[in-house]
Amino acid sequence: MRRPLLPPLLLVPALQLPASGSGSATQTGAGSGDGSSTGASVPAADTCSTVQTPVPANVPAVSGAPGAEPTIAQPTGAAPTELVVTDLVEGTGEVACAGATVTVHYTGVDWETGAVFDSSWQRGEPISFPLDGLIEGWQVGLPGMKVDGRRELVIPPEQAYGPAGSGSELAGKTLVFVVDLVAVGA
Repeated sequence: MRRPLLPPLLLVPALQLPASGSGSATQTGAGSGDGSSTGASVPAADTCSTVQTPVPANVPAVSGAPGAEPTIAQPTGAAPTELVVTDLVEGTGEVACAGATVTVHYTGVDWETGAVFDSSWQRGEPISFPLDGLIEGWQVGLPGMKVDGRRELVIPPEQAYGPAGSGSELAGKTLVFVVDLVAVGA
């Protein structure tokens, strides 16, 4: 049985998050690909409050409904240099706040190759973990998401596993995750 890559996210020291009110905005997306829409609201690192920003035109398309394994189209063009968060389906349940323990199903692909590097769907079960122990892209990108929603995260290396040569096979790579939020809390 293939071992998941997500648990090492728990072992990687969390990158320093910008302080609340620092004026640093996080890019968000809507997934339409036309570059003119706005998408998911991204909460400040320590709250569930949100800000919205424009969407890059080349966010990979995602097919499939929440509750089923998603298909992520091959990314094209230059990878975004800032975190992109796209609500593909807005949930109706409880909201995940920074530091919460969440249960998710997810698929992760490498921007450059489009290859799946990890998938809870392929292992047949969701995974639970505290957000504050994960890579910065997940810590910033999941809060504000509602249970039963589906969200796409495009995470640059600086908010994932760091620059190439940092010790992880995913270092230096922009990663695309599609995440279904199954539950919030232990």
